[in-house]
Amino acid sequence: MTSHLLSFGVLVVMLVMGAAADALAQEKQRWVDLQVDCVLATDTNEGVDVRLAPPMGPRLRSLFSYTTFRLVSHQNGLTEFGRMVAFTLPGGRILNVQPRGVDDDMIAMELVMFQGAVPMMTTEFRLKNRGVLMIGGPRYEKGMLIISIAANTTDSRPKGKSTTAAAAARAVPTEKSANAPAARD
Repeated sequence: MTSHLLSFGVLVVMLVMGAAADALAQEKQRWVDLQVDCVLATDTNEGVDVRLAPPMGPRLRSLFSYTTFRLVSHQNGLTEFGRMVAFTLPGGRILNVQPRGVDDDMIAMELVMFQGAVPMMTTEFRLKNRGVLMIGGPRYEKGMLIISIAANTTDSRPKGKSTTAAAAARAVPTEKSANAPAARD
């Protein structure tokens, strides 16, 4: 009988410890802070938009052979691993980004770009934590749209930051973005 009570006691302790570990794991859930910038690249000799702070301006010039780079929209989204965030892009496009997990400081993500309801591009990739992926993409106005995606993981939801649905609802270009001046290099 004593051995049964001892076994029952050990089982109860294991269950309590397991529940505590689950609660701690949920509390330590990883979040990803995403930043999506859309840049219009054209050949109008107007330089680099002053809002494209270094190192983005020089990086754009080294990667793409255009003379003008203008920030069209800047959006932020916060999500948990496994949850998708939708960003509204110029020209009626939608960009869905879903961080899948992190391994060895590399964030695995899936990206789907839509033109209306039609998927234009789907890809899975790994991005270094605090890294930036630039996609030279679709034609837009009289140039090319360049999409910059930055990601940063955190162990807890940053205070004051909203999550996926609320962030996606606010992720729209601003009037100020479209009319900002460009700086000459």
